Amino acid sequence: MARYVTKIAAPLSPEAAFAYLADVTRFAEWDPGVKRAVRVAGNGPGLGAAYDLTVVAGGTSVMRYEVTEYDAPRRIRLVASTALLASIDEIEVEPSGSGSIVTYDAKLTLRGPLGLFDPLLRVAFARIGDRGAAGLRRALRGTAVAR
Repeated sequence: MARYVTKIAAPLSPEAAFAYLADVTRFAEWDPGVKRAVRVAGNGPGLGAAYDLTVVAGGTSVMRYEVTEYDAPRRIRLVASTALLASIDEIEVEPSGSGSIVTYDAKLTLRGPLGLFDPLLRVAFARIGDRGAAGLRRALRGTAVAR
């Protein structure tokens, strides 16, 4: 399993930061690995919503992410699964002074025999995560929080 965690201090209120991140259709605005994000189920952000994300990582593919947990304005959990891999993205937002702290925790697991390539995946996922974290800091007008 590859994992990437970033924490960002943002000047946005927890409600504003959460609203921005819970709208998964906006992922393409800040994550350079996401070329397109379209809601395909649900009436908006929330439990039961699903999104098709066109991702670029060694090629282009579409992954369907489903919202499996939603606790506004604190937490959202998105899960995608294909024959080759499983992805779990968890976003938590907590108040901090007049702003918020956003924690983005992404896990990527290769399925079956592909699990042998986990060490390589960890290296690649670190680079992908760094680019996404930089974009998220820009979008939230935030700064990295030391882990």
